[in-house]
Amino acid sequence: MTATPLGPGPEFDRIRAIAAVLGSRATGLGDDCAIVRVGTKTLALSTDASVEGVHFRREWLSLEEVGWRATAGCLSDLAAAGALPIGVLVALTMPAADPPAAFASVMDGVGRVVASVGGTVLGGDLTKGDVRSITVTGIGRVESVIGRQGARPGDELWVTGELGGARAAWMAMQAGREPDTAARARFALPVPRVAAGRRLVEGGARAMIDLSDGLAGDARHLAAASRVMLRIDLAQLPCHPAARVEAETQGEPAEVFAAKGGEDYELLVVMPPGATGNVGIAWSRIGQVESGEGVVLELAGRAVALEGYDHFA
Repeated sequence: MTATPLGPGPEFDRIRAIAAVLGSRATGLGDDCAIVRVGTKTLALSTDASVEGVHFRREWLSLEEVGWRATAGCLSDLAAAGALPIGVLVALTMPAADPPAAFASVMDGVGRVVASVGGTVLGGDLTKGDVRSITVTGIGRVESVIGRQGARPGDELWVTGELGGARAAWMAMQAGREPDTAARARFALPVPRVAAGRRLVEGGARAMIDLSDGLAGDARHLAAASRVMLRIDLAQLPCHPAARVEAETQGEPAEVFAAKGGEDYELLVVMPPGATGNVGIAWSRIGQVESGEGVVLELAGRAVALEGYDHFA
């Protein structure tokens, strides 16, 4: 198979078109990580780009935070594969007018977050450009392979941490307001759930995906890959406190606000029936796996229609 089945959306139509033209010249497209076996070892590799004006604004983030945030997104993919990070390669583009200290500041953020999960900066590339961008390639070691394709009817759906904090900060900054301090940290300095991913794999997880584009969108990718339906009770979502406050400002239920939010970098995980929740991490059961296809989101017994983030929508 050249590609893991993906949910709907213009961005993912482009991935399907790429997979179709590459055919047998590509394998495993569409999952969080590429899984490569080298001798007796198995590696997980992922790459992630962060572009000024699309993923970040300089008026919102320091250069150190730009580096941290871009790298955390890539490391989150490794977390979803249950991988132990080895390190990252970084391709950094910045205006020639930026001094050497500016380049060093970005890479300081990169180095701090990769060190926090036990990895190192392995190298990379520098180039000049009118728009700042940082592309991070993560490399990790895998002991038990997990992706998006293992969910089965009857399984349980869980999510780590709290959702909506990053969106709460983004909404406040968009409106020119000072964001909640904890929410801003979720946006600027997200924590890749590497330790949680490894514990979940050890605890018997069948499938995982990181929540980079929002629960509504990412759940559809997991459902498509596993060829099942996911039924999610939004009332069970663990909402970040700032999400509840910002949701009231926006006039929508906190659970809906949180489900829309991208870049939380929590893990959506499928566990076998009867999971106890005793894996040493903060997580919540939010639904179940059923026969069928797609995702059903419900709140107070009513279906809720939501979409995830899509770069090309």
